[in-house]
Amino acid sequence: MDNKIRSLGVDFGTTSVKAVLFDTDFNQIADTTLDYTLKTKGDIVELEPEKYWELMKDALAEIGKTSKIDCMAIDTQCETLILTDKDGNPVRDAIVWLDNRATEEAAIIEEHFGRKKVYDVTGQPEITATWPACKLLWVKRHEPEVWAKTERIFLLEDYLLFKLTGKFATEKTLQSSTIYFDINTSSWWKEMLDFIGVDESKLPELLNSGKYVGDYEGIKVVTSAMDQVAGAIGAGAVKEGVISEMTGTTMAIYVPTDKVPEYRADSIVPCHYSFDGSFALLSWSPTAGMALKWFKNAFLKDNSFRELDEMAEKIPVGSDGVVFLPYLCGSTMPKYNPDARGSFTGLTPEHTSAHFVRSIMESVAAILKSNLDYLEVPVDEIRIMGGGANSPLWCQMKADITGKKLQTLKMKETACLGSSILAGVGIGVYESVYSACEKIATDKVYTPSGADYTNVFENFKYYDNILNVKKGN
Repeated sequence: MDNKIRSLGVDFGTTSVKAVLFDTDFNQIADTTLDYTLKTKGDIVELEPEKYWELMKDALAEIGKTSKIDCMAIDTQCETLILTDKDGNPVRDAIVWLDNRATEEAAIIEEHFGRKKVYDVTGQPEITATWPACKLLWVKRHEPEVWAKTERIFLLEDYLLFKLTGKFATEKTLQSSTIYFDINTSSWWKEMLDFIGVDESKLPELLNSGKYVGDYEGIKVVTSAMDQVAGAIGAGAVKEGVISEMTGTTMAIYVPTDKVPEYRADSIVPCHYSFDGSFALLSWSPTAGMALKWFKNAFLKDNSFRELDEMAEKIPVGSDGVVFLPYLCGSTMPKYNPDARGSFTGLTPEHTSAHFVRSIMESVAAILKSNLDYLEVPVDEIRIMGGGANSPLWCQMKADITGKKLQTLKMKETACLGSSILAGVGIGVYESVYSACEKIATDKVYTPSGADYTNVFENFKYYDNILNVKKGN
């Protein structure tokens, strides 16, 4: 294996692009980050497709100033939709994944198919306005002149692959939440396509992740994976028993699995197609690190996060009875309640700001355990990412409350690394994703210390049930 081969991983986020160039031993050679702004108006979120391509070229130019790029792959968000004519010229602005205009179309699809059938075929337990099937039906119903000109239907990674190579191709993880992709057969779901009025000829060729597509100015371009899958690969969470957890603004949990769980009417946990033809459960909470940042900015703005750690470390397990519910933006999983709100309870005059800080951290650790208990999957190890991984206290809390081994990672840009690995697989630098992931460097290891968090978790569940039970559930 020639470590002179340089593989670029590009993570195309919602408002920024990160590109990191690695050698075959995952040493970082060069990197760049470019920010951009979406066009928003109410439920409408759009961007000119050409802007995505300009950003891609700018990132390549920036990396190329100092380093040669041998191969590359791009991970993106799943549901950003780009419609073009037969030559790939956009016929309207991209409808970004956040766009929520197609609520009526989502209801039409749900009424026709029902949630169970959609889940059984696609792994998606809800039919929401963000899914591309709903967006396409919206365009067909509301913009017939655009629909008449539409000859090619792209998602964001597809569009960038086309601009780079001229090939009309996609990869299967990206299509996993379109609700017109059958994750059981890894093929288009014709019944859904017929219902929304889309001919298969307008959809790209379906490829696996890590497949060579074509060349761009001497760079070999390879299919990547949806951003969550790429991030999991970069974290080494690629087999059952090893999961990834990111505590950033939100909490995201990625759980590899060999089978699609049975449909549960009370569950909104999606099951996605994964890079190797297996599957992955994705669970998330809208408030995690955001809660600690909110408290810091509101009440301790002169303190650093490290100082907050030091304050909380002096408080005993259980925060002397203070319990925080971290629902500043409602609750999603495992309990869906958009009307849930955050609260502190159990307060006495003896409590200080340090108690509040620790109770926030304990509540996020409790959310992690709640999700793992709900998913009912075997977990041997948790690879942790995001800003929360920088707090030794928080990491130890999570190990203690879950009873699991946690490991942090030396490489923080895991999505870029995951895409870089897939690019290397696509040109034969690595035998497989699995063999490449054996080389991923972990950093600190946290194992259960014996601290008893039983009452912390029980108190969290008690107040959660009292204060935030949604009527009708």
